[in-house]
Amino acid sequence: MKWFRMPLTTWGLFYTAILNAVFVPVIAITLVLLLLDRILGTTFYTAGPLAPAPGGQVLLYEHLFWAFGHPEVYILILPAWGIISDLLSVFSRKPAFGYKATVISMGIISVLSGIVWAHHMYPSGMNGTLGKFFMYTTFLVSIPSSIFFLNWLGTLWKGSLRFTTPMYFCLGLIVVFGLGGLTGIFNASQAIDIYIHDTYFVVGHFHFTLAASVLFGSFAAIYYWFPKMFGRLMNSMLGKLHFWITFLTLCYVFFGMFFLGMGGMMRRIADPTTYDFLKPLQPLNIKISWAAFILGASQMIFILNFFGSLFLGKRAPMNPWQANTLEWTIASPPPEHNFEEIPRVYHGPHEFNHPKLKGKDWLLQSEELDNMNLKIDK
Repeated sequence: MKWFRMPLTTWGLFYTAILNAVFVPVIAITLVLLLLDRILGTTFYTAGPLAPAPGGQVLLYEHLFWAFGHPEVYILILPAWGIISDLLSVFSRKPAFGYKATVISMGIISVLSGIVWAHHMYPSGMNGTLGKFFMYTTFLVSIPSSIFFLNWLGTLWKGSLRFTTPMYFCLGLIVVFGLGGLTGIFNASQAIDIYIHDTYFVVGHFHFTLAASVLFGSFAAIYYWFPKMFGRLMNSMLGKLHFWITFLTLCYVFFGMFFLGMGGMMRRIADPTTYDFLKPLQPLNIKISWAAFILGASQMIFILNFFGSLFLGKRAPMNPWQANTLEWTIASPPPEHNFEEIPRVYHGPHEFNHPKLKGKDWLLQSEELDNMNLKIDK
């Protein structure tokens, strides 16, 4: 298989593996230094009168933590982006728009993710000029992210859309990622972030951008590959009910947090009513809490559907979604060794409605177009 014949899901996992290899050691050494400070009395982070020796720097811990913490966001979300890019193509019945641009954008985001960590630290007293560097590089992340968004919309445009349960979660991800991405611009601005830092605005942004996107991407993947993993189909009606309750309550919870944050409500406080200026926000805070309880309870629908379908679900055909990638060329569930022979890949992962196709609208990656057409013509 050539590089640009790989599914975008594989590209997402590939970039995630690189980020893991580069940045997980950063948090590992951060924790080792903390352990040495606590156990052996070293002063990597300990400073001030309590330090047994001079030279410690409290902010060093924060720098090292966020040097891992920000790339970790993309370690989690890159696979979800790849999954959604592939699934939108399958359920739009057309090639993924801007395939190479999406791959390149993933790479650019992976690089930029490692040099923007200090936008989490604007209120720490860092030099304003240094803060501008992190602000502008953070703004740069919005360019490849916007290319993602444009490519998703381009894939949907004039497609023959199939509104399956995985497709619902794909469309939901587009909405929540759009809301989260737009609000990220405010967090990136050094002047604005001084005000909204450590408020519920940041909580809403983070959960729309990462938590909701990864959640929806994960659900889309499970509903999509469940037939391949277990040879049975999940219940579509329960899946769509699960989506709508999850989507509506999630949007209410985290969109409401933007209003709380702009009103000045801080994170990590046990009782907001102890502050007079937060008392008018308490009714919205209570409504958000109820919506969050419903959001959590609605996941029981998914659990019921998942385990019920394991035993009672309809038997799945080999390729229920009429997809192109290699996993749909083998039995469901897959045999122990997957492929008896290494398959030869002739096409990209999104060959839909090829002008030479006859009899169907998709072309498996391992199918030769000429031989397949001869077989269909006969």
